[in-house]
Amino acid sequence: MSKSASNSEFIEIVPVADVPYLGARVVQTQAGSIAIFKVQDEQIFAVLDECPHKKGPLSQGIVHGKVVTCPLHAWNIDLENGQACAPDQGCVKTFTTHIENDKVYFVRAEIMSYA
Repeated sequence: MSKSASNSEFIEIVPVADVPYLGARVVQTQAGSIAIFKVQDEQIFAVLDECPHKKGPLSQGIVHGKVVTCPLHAWNIDLENGQACAPDQGCVKTFTTHIENDKVYFVRAEIMSYA
């Protein structure tokens, strides 16, 4: 993304350092609870903090690769696209993240449209 995060198009969320490695941090937004994950290669992903199966808190799941395993029923969710991994079916809402100056930003319009 080439636009600066100082633009009102973005919402500053948390410092990257506050997102645990192979873990998640939950933030409350107008779109609901969003889990921000830092995966093995330190990429950042954000998804609605509800498993598509029984709404388990994905932020409390185990992160492996770019997948999180739901703590309730062990569904695996791909953090890149929000899709449940086969044989399970379903999808969780993903949110675009923007990293600038070691901070995580969300796209304001995306959050507002999901609220």
